[in-house]
Amino acid sequence: MADQPCGFLVLDKPAGLSSQACVGHVRRAYGLRRVGHGGTLDPAVTGVLPIAVGNATRLLPYLPGEKAYQGVVQLGVITSSDDLEGEVMQRQAVPALDLGHIATTLNGFRGAILQVPPQVSAVHVDGQRAYKRVRRGEILQLQPRSVVIHRLELLGWEPCSGRIKLAVHCSAGTYIRALARDLGAVLGCGGCLASLRRTAALGFKDDESIPLETLNPAKTPPTLLSPLAPLRHLAQHQLSSVDLAGWRCGRTIDCSAHLTIGEPVVILEPDGNLAGMARVTEANQLQPKLVINAAG
Repeated sequence: MADQPCGFLVLDKPAGLSSQACVGHVRRAYGLRRVGHGGTLDPAVTGVLPIAVGNATRLLPYLPGEKAYQGVVQLGVITSSDDLEGEVMQRQAVPALDLGHIATTLNGFRGAILQVPPQVSAVHVDGQRAYKRVRRGEILQLQPRSVVIHRLELLGWEPCSGRIKLAVHCSAGTYIRALARDLGAVLGCGGCLASLRRTAALGFKDDESIPLETLNPAKTPPTLLSPLAPLRHLAQHQLSSVDLAGWRCGRTIDCSAHLTIGEPVVILEPDGNLAGMARVTEANQLQPKLVINAAG
């Protein structure tokens, strides 16, 4: 339907609220059921939470997966969840460290690394989420996963409190709690995550976010961000007026540009608005995968 919304809202998630609870606030503000979030944040974590509204929920798989954070690592404390929300398992003395030594240690965590997820995490183990099995008292042997730390910057070191402040730009699937745990282990005293704020996710940044308090069912909801903004990393194809009707009926269309087979392509209407998403076939045609405002 032409009048269906399609756009994004970027919330600055407050601490103490789940990502799904934020979705509920957006549903009430816009009076819609078709709302979803991209990239779950733990309740204690704050920051960028992209929310897809209307047809934009179908675009979430096409958004870039990289994320960015600012976090604080607490050295000398080992917990069950690898953050201060969990049960303290062990405390150790923090050795005398300086910025130079910490900076050198961080070199081992940059680039492609193997990372074991926290015990309390959403990874699947034999068909169940790890955190559910841990809550039943199980101790899991989770397998390491390959992740990429694109940028890891030392922002500060407080010897008196044993806290390190970091900026991280990483691939999807990276656990900053695991990074804090592993950094503490290499420094010889253990560690966990004290606090975390996400500053970018799915192509959206901190400066695009709005506070949750902005959503008020009694007032006009904020204008949605264009669905094209987070898709700018993908190739685009603009339909001619002749091709538009066929596209809306789900027909494959010819493409004169040379594109990579299997590559997702953003399809634009003649006026530049989003028409949907396509996949490049071996015949260099654009096969519809998502059609906005489909005919019928």
